[in-house]
Amino acid sequence: MGEAPGLTLPVGGMHCGACVGAVERALSRVEGVEDVSVSLATEEARVRLEGDADAERLGDLVTAIRDAGYEVRTGSMEVGIRDMHCAACVASVEKALARVPGVVEASVSLPGERAVLKVVPGAVSSEALREAVEGVGYQMEEVAADDEADREEERAARREAETRTLFRKFWVGAALSVPILLLGHHEWVPGLRGLDHEAVRALWALSGVLTLPIMLWVGGQFFTGAWAALKRGQSNMDTLVALGTGSAFLYSVAAVGAPGLFPEGTAHPFFEAAAVIITLVVLGQALEARARGSTSKALRSLMDLRPETARVVRDGSEEEIPASQVQAGDVLVVRPGERIAVDGQVEEGQSAVDESMVTGESIPVEKAPGDEVVGGTINRSGSFRMRATRVGSETVLARIVQLVREAQASKPPIQRLVDKVSGVFVPVAVAIALVAFAVWMWVGPDPALNFAVVVAVSVLVIACPCALGLATPISVMLAVGKAAEHGILVRSGEALQKARRLTTVVVDKTGTLTRGEPALTDVEALEGWPAGGHEDAPVDLLLHLAASAEEGSEHPLGQAVVAAARERKLEPARAADFEAHGGMGVSAAVEGRRILVGTRRLLEAEGVDAGPLAEMWERLSGEGKTPAMVAVDGTPAGVLALADQEKADSAAAVARLLDMGLRVIMLTGDNERTARAVAERVGIREVRAEVLPDEKADVVAALQEEGEQVAMVGDGINDAPALAQADVGMAIGGGTDVAMETAAITLMGGSLTGVADAIDLSRAAVRNMKQNLFGAFVYNTAAIPVAAGVLYPVVGLLLNPMIAGAAMAFSSVTVVTNANRLRGWKPKVG
Repeated sequence: MGEAPGLTLPVGGMHCGACVGAVERALSRVEGVEDVSVSLATEEARVRLEGDADAERLGDLVTAIRDAGYEVRTGSMEVGIRDMHCAACVASVEKALARVPGVVEASVSLPGERAVLKVVPGAVSSEALREAVEGVGYQMEEVAADDEADREEERAARREAETRTLFRKFWVGAALSVPILLLGHHEWVPGLRGLDHEAVRALWALSGVLTLPIMLWVGGQFFTGAWAALKRGQSNMDTLVALGTGSAFLYSVAAVGAPGLFPEGTAHPFFEAAAVIITLVVLGQALEARARGSTSKALRSLMDLRPETARVVRDGSEEEIPASQVQAGDVLVVRPGERIAVDGQVEEGQSAVDESMVTGESIPVEKAPGDEVVGGTINRSGSFRMRATRVGSETVLARIVQLVREAQASKPPIQRLVDKVSGVFVPVAVAIALVAFAVWMWVGPDPALNFAVVVAVSVLVIACPCALGLATPISVMLAVGKAAEHGILVRSGEALQKARRLTTVVVDKTGTLTRGEPALTDVEALEGWPAGGHEDAPVDLLLHLAASAEEGSEHPLGQAVVAAARERKLEPARAADFEAHGGMGVSAAVEGRRILVGTRRLLEAEGVDAGPLAEMWERLSGEGKTPAMVAVDGTPAGVLALADQEKADSAAAVARLLDMGLRVIMLTGDNERTARAVAERVGIREVRAEVLPDEKADVVAALQEEGEQVAMVGDGINDAPALAQADVGMAIGGGTDVAMETAAITLMGGSLTGVADAIDLSRAAVRNMKQNLFGAFVYNTAAIPVAAGVLYPVVGLLLNPMIAGAAMAFSSVTVVTNANRLRGWKPKVG
């Protein structure tokens, strides 16, 4: 098949010609496809479509490839969006961005003022995105990683200025609304009672003049916004406010200027309704803007961790430069109290580094030459030199910031219903207002026109979907930001929502429950050894001799023995005649003695009777430890035991998960005896041992088939398939980049307690979302019928448009205030 110009889609998962054929057949069946060419070598599919169908058909092409069992490799883009006010605005921007050729998915956040896009790499230009956004009446800002901190500061400053302006408008509106309200109800004022009709009309005219500044300046943005939306054939919150208050104002002008158009005695203006509604709506927006400004504090706090400058060594001298100019390979000097500028490796010096802002762990971590350090963390004690390894957008902190930003802009599944409702909400509200107006004109009591106008205005004003658009996004923003503060990186709103439904937590043993490296746990000398006594304690002498023999070993167990001796101030002596016996142990001459350290087979091969050490060996093995026999000068001397020790808080973390009603299963490739011993110590009752790396995902899948909602917690490359298979994959922070990229949640602190914290936060966040959605939906579904007057025939209740305006204004304030309760969430202790 010839090469087809048009869309080029990167396709993953193809291995052979049959795969190529499957992808080509799947794409050929998509409506509008003229020609397809798939290359295994470049892993690309080139598709030619009929006419201008590329934007419309891209989603179908992606779906076809995925349904065939392959993956379209998409990239991620982020852009800032300004001038959005409600759920209808979000829906409008998302639809516009989704129509841009090359955009696979668009997710827009109202409180975050940004859109995260999944795009076909190289197929989308910023110009096309800007044109799409501006085409529906909003402003787009490009986002660059290097200037994101500056842009966040600009955004915060802009929000503060917007909040100040809204409060200024409110105070002007409030100052004018009081006399307008009194003039509209002059009978409330003792000196204005009993006026004749002409005097009353003059008071009404004055109230109309006072209302004009409110219509033109205090609420002018509603009318300009509604007009811009109308020109595009769209509707939003501005449409409802402008229609409601504009109708009330125009009706009032007609009632005062041409009373003859109305039946006698019915020409009563509603200037006070238009003025008070706009004033209250602006107050609601001001309070909402102030509250929304706090939702991005967590992100700004992360950005503030990046220091402004760094001290680099160039040509033998120290030079202070902007941190953004540090390059990989530069040598940096870090003094006590300073923040580390970029990621790197310590080359000279020692110190304790406070990594709490990244990992959530409060205890400083000791650093020595060869240790990794993370940019943004604080050097607490000694000075050291480090070599930069990752700079700019490649640093851990930059990746954390990007993950948090993308997660805050993502949407949980619960938001999908809201999006569907929001897309049609405003037109439906306008239709209900028109129907209510017609019904009241037809069957309403006299003066029917007055009643009809009151009802229509009330419906239009109270139906604004502001609260609906904020209900879940603002909870996601706050929860993701709060999680990041405590070293928990949530990749998406979907992961945040799914975590609350988990029923089973599958935990990999090595590096997750345990430290991931062997450590000496026991030193037991054979009774009566050494013969004739010795000035040193037998166990100290045994460890000293074994460590001296092992010092030349590269085996992790040998290195653990040497490290343990040094911790006890037992410096190993120089060994001679060192020999490593493959799979059995080592032998060496130490201080004139012949030392053997290793298995029973090694001792027996060297003619040493290992029988006296057998009981120790069996007992320590039964505890899940790895024993090593020690013989000195052909005599059995004792046994050392090593183990991958459990992390200090593993048992407490498991107990907490069990208390939360979760099923906890340990998964490991270790033998059954070792696995059971570790599981018993940390309180896990279910163990799956001797599981090969490629079988871990199968274990997770089997649990899912039983109906379990499974979290997989791991830290290594061989955990990645299981992390991907799980309903929620969680990577322990000390793990590999592969595990972290595959996981839905990353626990930067490396502690299993983060699993319980993540689930607890998920439950709190989803509970908060449901509260917000309940409030927003109940408000709209219950308030609109009341505003339409359904209770009037029953109890004589008709909603005052001013009350409707107050209710609408404070519904979104209530949602934002409730969401901000998540800022008080803290991990549970114990």
